[in-house]
Amino acid sequence: MTDLIRLLTRAQKLLRAASDEAMRQHGVRIGQNLVLEVLWETDGLTPGELASRMGVTTPTVVNTATRMEAAGLLRRRPDPTDGRLVRLYLTAKARAAQQPIQEARRRLAERATATLTEAERRHLASALEKIIEQMS
Repeated sequence: MTDLIRLLTRAQKLLRAASDEAMRQHGVRIGQNLVLEVLWETDGLTPGELASRMGVTTPTVVNTATRMEAAGLLRRRPDPTDGRLVRLYLTAKARAAQQPIQEARRRLAERATATLTEAERRHLASALEKIIEQMS
């Protein structure tokens, strides 16, 4: 089983490095692309709502949003009905990056799984989902 952990760790490190390089070409840091993916689907979420959808903590989202706001990817606005809340909105820069980032992620996934059959891809996805569920 330790070999499995070693393999998962090595694969994760290599994929993270490749993803970081791919995202950097579009002015986005690793992890920020995941925030963008959620906001492209539903813009204007609170940090708590975003954290819940991503399966991370709210402070993680707040810290990432701060960096993304500084990079011109997000704007924070008060909630129109509850002044205690803030909502995160995409900028034009973030919207313009959607297609290039999604294409870069598609190419990365193709590269990572190029030697797998379709059945192996399905089994890998299923196995990873089960591991994530078990460890959550």
